[in-house]
Amino acid sequence: MRNLPALIAVLSIAFAGTAYAQQAYNIDSSPYNPNNSQYNPDNSPYNPRNSPYNPDNSPYNPNSTNGVYDNRVNRIGYEVQAPSVVTNVYYNNGN
Repeated sequence: MRNLPALIAVLSIAFAGTAYAQQAYNIDSSPYNPNNSQYNPDNSPYNPRNSPYNPDNSPYNPNSTNGVYDNRVNRIGYEVQAPSVVTNVYYNNGN
C-alpha cells in the first residue's frame, strides 16, 4: 500500500483534536506557524499547484501519484508538498 504514509497523515489530522491536550506544544506543528497557515499562499487551494483542477491532482488522472486513499482503496483526496516542506492534504474537491 504505497499511500500508507498519506493515510496515516489524514488519520492523525482527524484524531488531532482528541490528543491535543495530551501533546506538548510544538511550534512546528502549530496552525499559528506561518508555514502551516491556510493563509500562506503555498498552502492555499487557490494556488494552481494545489488546485483540484491541476491535472496532477485530479482523481481522473490515472498517472497521479499523490492520491490519498481510505481503507477501501477509494481515493478521498490528494497531497501536495509546499516549498517550505509542509505537506498539504486536500479532499478531492480542494478543501
